[in-house]
Amino acid sequence: MSDATGVALSTTQLSELPSFSFHRNPVLVVENFWSTEERRFFREAMNQAQWKSLSSLPNVRDDFPDSGDWAKAEIGPAQGQRFLSRLQLPCIQDYIESFPNITGRHLGFSYYSYRAGDCLLTHDDTDQGHPMAGRQAPLRRIALVTYFHEEWRSDWGGELIIYAKRPGHTSEKPDLIPTHCIEPRPGSLVMFTVPRFHRVCRVDPTAGPHRRLSIAGWFMTEHGEAL
Repeated sequence: MSDATGVALSTTQLSELPSFSFHRNPVLVVENFWSTEERRFFREAMNQAQWKSLSSLPNVRDDFPDSGDWAKAEIGPAQGQRFLSRLQLPCIQDYIESFPNITGRHLGFSYYSYRAGDCLLTHDDTDQGHPMAGRQAPLRRIALVTYFHEEWRSDWGGELIIYAKRPGHTSEKPDLIPTHCIEPRPGSLVMFTVPRFHRVCRVDPTAGPHRRLSIAGWFMTEHGEAL
């Protein structure tokens, strides 16, 4: 796992999570967050899930053209409860509660499966989705992706690239500098504050039948008035 200059990235150890703060570091990478048994639990659930391909999701497909045909599925209640029970982390609550005038707190996570040829184009997660019951859509605050495949090799691609805006660049399509290149290692957890430009590299044909299996989504806040 390295940054754009080839320097090894600093990862946070499980024992260090209680003291981590998104106010000090906007990107969190934790290796081996999930045990082998936990990864197996979620993979078995994924095998039973009802998947929808990108080609059958017209709104998403229009936002991410030329991204292959990755698939998405909903997480069941039992799996969602187990997932969230592991994410009771002080850094999440502290960051979410630092925003003013919160009227509600929301989250949304799904299963994702990428095969050879699939990718996700560069975006910053500021597409906030649809209003709820006539209210303003919640604002995405922390993005999360975590990996549950059994095996992943460096030749297979699928890295998560995170960017920063190049200083002084002010165009509508900002010039970006890669700051993180994160391999989808089994059991790893990645979170970062929103907005933040990022993309998923295309999965290479050398992956064969292997799938890049993840849970991804956001922690969000709802506000009575636009901030």
